[in-house]
Amino acid sequence: MIYSVEQANALLPDLRVRIERIRQGRKALIESAERIEERIAADGGGIADSAWFELTGQMKTDIEAMAEMGIILRDPDEGLVDFPSEIEGKPAFLCWRSEEPEVAFWHPPDSGFAGRRAL
Repeated sequence: MIYSVEQANALLPDLRVRIERIRQGRKALIESAERIEERIAADGGGIADSAWFELTGQMKTDIEAMAEMGIILRDPDEGLVDFPSEIEGKPAFLCWRSEEPEVAFWHPPDSGFAGRRAL
């Protein structure tokens, strides 16, 4: 899919929710992995609890939903996503971070975040 700025902006409320769930889930999974490592070191055991599996499932669902829409999650901690687009008839990505109120930047496919330019 090729997104216009308006189409991308219309998805932001849903993406904010998904990205926050992914961010929180990722944090919880890292903490859980650290607890498991500590248990393994202490007594040779360590098993993920049901919450770990639920978080993994929810993150997978959110990431797959974004991928199905063609949206690329670049950095869950920064809430950085790219929407495939075209600028002046050339392939481009609309670039948005979850702290930004709307999509206001783009970059060529080969430049990434460092090449962000205002719309």
